[in-house]
Amino acid sequence: MRKLFIEDLKLAGKRVLVRLDYNVPGDAEGRVTNDARITASLPTLRHILAEGASAVLCSHRSRPKGDEPRYSLRPVAARLEELIGLPVGMARRGAVVSDEARNMAAALSPGELMLLENLRYDPREQEGREELARELASLADLFVNDAFPVCHRKDTSVVGVPRFLKSAYGYQLREEVENLSQLLGEVQRPYVGIMGGAKISTKLGVVKSFLERVDRLLVGGGMAYTFLAALGREVGGSIHEPDYLEYAKDLLLRHADKIVLPTDHYVVERIDPACKARLADEIPADRAAVDIGDATRRRFAEEIARARTVFWNGPVGYFEDSRFAEGTRSVAREVAKLKAKGAFTVVGGGDSVAAVEDAGLDSASFSFVSTGGGASLEFVQGKELPGIEALTDR
Repeated sequence: MRKLFIEDLKLAGKRVLVRLDYNVPGDAEGRVTNDARITASLPTLRHILAEGASAVLCSHRSRPKGDEPRYSLRPVAARLEELIGLPVGMARRGAVVSDEARNMAAALSPGELMLLENLRYDPREQEGREELARELASLADLFVNDAFPVCHRKDTSVVGVPRFLKSAYGYQLREEVENLSQLLGEVQRPYVGIMGGAKISTKLGVVKSFLERVDRLLVGGGMAYTFLAALGREVGGSIHEPDYLEYAKDLLLRHADKIVLPTDHYVVERIDPACKARLADEIPADRAAVDIGDATRRRFAEEIARARTVFWNGPVGYFEDSRFAEGTRSVAREVAKLKAKGAFTVVGGGDSVAAVEDAGLDSASFSFVSTGGGASLEFVQGKELPGIEALTDR
């Protein structure tokens, strides 16, 4: 990249504001239930501290309404302490950039670090407010962005702070960019894209972009039923978007040879604890599809087995309910077989990462598992991400 990297910065004796992605899941009390994103931040933090700098860490967590305690970053600080083996200070409850937080930042010695409270406790974070950007920048001498999943956003901590501090990207962000960039140039073929999730509207751009590049696009989830409805098929109560039927129809006309849709389905009358899904070639008007069927799983597996490059984003069924997750698990298992055969396989963040874990697999089963979600989808379309563009040029 043409932006400054963390190793380009002279860190000794400096205080560094680090934007991280600590948007980690938690239980009802907010305790961390998956620390993968915290672990992923350690290389950047260890480099900063080893170079004789101190660090002020910041992140958001979920979408709090006000300062909901269950979205506090205090449990994150506790887990980070265990992983990094150092105290992680936090100001008491109050403003994100409170007087106490300022005093704590000013008192940091080289090799020490602290964590600010959830950035989204301050509504100015998502408003792109310069006032908050100045407050955050006042805590440090330099800025490092290592939060790829928010780089497609224009939040204050992402694009505002770099206006006031020399800014660079960290190790995790570099890993994301280096791996996802491999999908933008010449790739090994066949190149298979797998798209799922509920809505075509949120992924229309990436679907159009992918259809210009891939050899096959396997479509599942609610997105598939928008395509099937566009073909005039009965979709019953299945999730689909009637407002996007013309878009789907146009894509089908132009790329009929590439788009692979479900040919059978598991359907239910309604989703409740007692419901049982049954296999159907056609969806009855009084039923809803909740997963791809057995024949579709076999067809998807055949297409995946031939692939030399795969990008997968989104579950192909209602996988949040384990009764309807087998189609998504089967996709995960089939993609996982390819790495050992020399294929390049990317899992594109968001629910796909959860689906990988649900299938009993880990990141080592794939060439790369992105944390990016929406950022990954924008990047693989070749779009410039605001959070990266905001960083200091080399």
